[in-house]
Amino acid sequence: MAGLLDLLNSPIGKQLISGVAGQTNQPENKTADVLSMAMPLILGAMKKNVKSPNGAEGLMSALNNKHDGSILDNLGGLFQGGVDDSVINDGAGILGHVFGGKQPQVENALSQKSGLDAGTISQILKIAAPIVMGYLGRETSQNRVNDSNGMNALLGSMLGGQPQQNQSLITTLLDADGDGSILDDVAGMVMGSNKKKGGLGGLLGGLFGR
Repeated sequence: MAGLLDLLNSPIGKQLISGVAGQTNQPENKTADVLSMAMPLILGAMKKNVKSPNGAEGLMSALNNKHDGSILDNLGGLFQGGVDDSVINDGAGILGHVFGGKQPQVENALSQKSGLDAGTISQILKIAAPIVMGYLGRETSQNRVNDSNGMNALLGSMLGGQPQQNQSLITTLLDADGDGSILDDVAGMVMGSNKKKGGLGGLLGGLFGR
């Protein structure tokens, strides 16, 4: 079962980084840093959401109806001449669903961590979200996932590839105060204020050997 690390380090991942960097006029290394933090956050938020029957049903429906993974078949075409508005709008809808009203906090935290302005972060997130969904849709189909338990397990495996203690840490930090909202904790998490515990900010920055 392929994980997010496999995607980011694959030829598709390199194409994604290059394409997003070109779309936003940012250096590839900074774009890679943002994607290495943003994509696990999107998946982590989805993992939190599928714990409710409605959340799981909504995600499964979106994957079955729209996000089947075909977006990954032609990333070169996606970025050629600029990303289509329909993709950006789709990304905005996905982010609104998974992050809700806390999206500005996510963008500001990623902005402070990466040094890119929040507007650029917003643009990167809107492009990344449909691609994350497409990747999840492909994995869902290949692994014949059809219920919330299966989806929860799949999302967990896609967030894997880290040492076991770090996987536990991701889960803990996504809702550090235990209130059911992962995003109260996102700013501190991404800013790396938990680094003494091996925090997620430092962990995800290490995806690209930084």
